[in-house]
Amino acid sequence: MRFSVGYQLFSDQYYIENIIKRKSDIAEVYFSWGDFPNGRNSQLLQAEMTAWEAQEKQIEDLQALTQASIPLNLLFNATCYGKDSQSRAFFQKIGDTVCYVGNRFILKSVTTTSPLIASFIKDNFPDIDVRASVNMGIGTVEGMRYVSDCFDSFYLKRECNRDLATIRKLRAWCEENGKTLYALANSGCLNHCSAHTFHDNLVSHESEIAAMDNGYAFTGVCGKFLQDPKNRPDILDCTSFIRPEDISLYEGLFPAMKLATRVNADPVKILRAYIDTKQHIGSVWDLTEPNHSRSLYPCILENSRIQSVFSNDTLKYTNIENALIQLEA
Repeated sequence: MRFSVGYQLFSDQYYIENIIKRKSDIAEVYFSWGDFPNGRNSQLLQAEMTAWEAQEKQIEDLQALTQASIPLNLLFNATCYGKDSQSRAFFQKIGDTVCYVGNRFILKSVTTTSPLIASFIKDNFPDIDVRASVNMGIGTVEGMRYVSDCFDSFYLKRECNRDLATIRKLRAWCEENGKTLYALANSGCLNHCSAHTFHDNLVSHESEIAAMDNGYAFTGVCGKFLQDPKNRPDILDCTSFIRPEDISLYEGLFPAMKLATRVNADPVKILRAYIDTKQHIGSVWDLTEPNHSRSLYPCILENSRIQSVFSNDTLKYTNIENALIQLEA
């Protein structure tokens, strides 16, 4: 299995060097650009840099990846673009950005939630693969058919991750219709989350919201849900992550799997677990985005104690009673 890895801005080269070190296992690196709203809006606000310094460092990093012959995937994956959603100026800016990035780096694909952006890219940049974001929640053949005119590839709906029968069905349709199917391996989001769309929309408008005198904070409903001990026995069934130990079950189903690494505190740990060792000893949340470790404290969900049961083309995780460990004071 090869992997699509998320770019994260750091002041040094440690993360980039670790990606390049594993380039034979890296299908692409995905990244956001400039001030475009996206699924992780604070990327260029990290590492104690000014906006100009951050953009300069990102360009330096993308050049290093290009010199290592690693393809790139550009993100336009916000769930809301507000008043810009259909404006000519917005699409001019997208076109200018794709031209700039494509002329300097190895830009092979674009991931978006917007059928309009998808159509724009296909019409103007026919050599770029246009991929439907996981945030579109596409988990049926019908869902792919509806937008097949503007998308070349699709990320699988998170909730389908452990249902290999459904994956085989969707992959067969993709093969018959010249499309490609991908999946996100390490999402920490709760399945069928009622507040997921609301939360994604907040992230899309994060910069605007930060400038307001806000009366309420919102970081998702998952933390509060998992803090309640009575909900913890259902954690494994309420999530869609695929452990590094089980990636081999998906060989031949996807050309690559996406690893969420854009805000993880230690993205190299994720690379080691999924690429190098195919295992992880420690909290399973250390490998996911979001990381729910704080919500479970003083308990951890020990990955090495989770049991994988594969039957009837379905992957199920069990042994929660032994995997959920109370930390000593």
